[in-house]
Amino acid sequence: MNPVEQGLTAFERNARTVLEESVRRLDARTRSRLNQARHAALERAQARRPLWRGFTLMPAAGAAVAAVLVALTLWHRQPASELPVLEGPHAAVDLELLADSENLELMEGGDGSFYEWAAAEGDNGASAS
Repeated sequence: MNPVEQGLTAFERNARTVLEESVRRLDARTRSRLNQARHAALERAQARRPLWRGFTLMPAAGAAVAAVLVALTLWHRQPASELPVLEGPHAAVDLELLADSENLELMEGGDGSFYEWAAAEGDNGASAS
């Protein structure tokens, strides 16, 4: 058994034998015309073959398009809103409190409940005004 027939089933071997016998019975002129037609068909198929060659470049093209879309999405993203900046008289008072180390020492060592009460009174007074 030759290497070509090793993977074939009995049906495939019988079909191959019948086809080979039918080819042997053809005259030389008919075989030559069939061979010429086969070569002409192969040449036409090669000439009409598209650039994509059966979509072999499609995965690479898809990855490139996806990368471009991600880049455009990230590039056109709106910047995050900026944090609010305190302006006016409140900003200066808050900065003075933070910069003054004596006030920090009083707050750390002093009575915490007084500062809570003062903050609550300040909020109530501001809302009443």
